[in-house]
Amino acid sequence: MATVNFSVPDDVKEAFNATFQGQNKSAVIAELMREAVERARRKQRSHEAIGRILARRDHAPVVSQDDLQMAREADRS
Repeated sequence: MATVNFSVPDDVKEAFNATFQGQNKSAVIAELMREAVERARRKQRSHEAIGRILARRDHAPVVSQDDLQMAREADRS
């Protein structure tokens, strides 16, 4: 198991200690770190997906408003 040292503002430390009083603070911090890692990974995957979508749009055919309207009307028939 690794040891990690962080500097945090005093008000954050006091609020953390009050909120998690009587709990294993190392376990709480470890869980918060896991959540932060997963959140960062999801954000990265989202950015990558957006990049792929935008790249596909560069190669998508251009369709006029008239063509779109005709397609809509054809689907309603």
